[in-house]
Amino acid sequence: MLVRDAMSTVVLTVGPAHTLRQAAALMSARRVGAAVVLDPDGTGIGILTERDVLNSVGLGQDPDTERAHAHTTTDVVFATPSWTLEEAAAAMTHGGFRHLIVLDRGGPVGIVSVRDIIRCWAPRRQPGRHVPAQASA
Repeated sequence: MLVRDAMSTVVLTVGPAHTLRQAAALMSARRVGAAVVLDPDGTGIGILTERDVLNSVGLGQDPDTERAHAHTTTDVVFATPSWTLEEAAAAMTHGGFRHLIVLDRGGPVGIVSVRDIIRCWAPRRQPGRHVPAQASA
């Protein structure tokens, strides 16, 4: 299976001047875990993830004044739609991240996440099929 089969084509983009609160509100409204940060005058294409927002808040920084550019990962590994899911999973494992921006013809066309890959690899739940209960902590 290929990245194009698993990726979300809903690509949320924000600018580098967006506050973390604005970015988080947009991510929440669209139910996505990452936003592509487009900075045509600076670093180009970067990514801001829910973990970046959480780390900032955890440090006591103000999400109303912190700007996306200060928390954006700019040394991004990009996938292409023709990568296999195995290639995408290997890149994520090697880099220690959970989202890959998918580029085609130089522009973002999707995002593939660990969750997207698991959805493709996990067996489909069938009506009447027993799914083991989760252990409680």
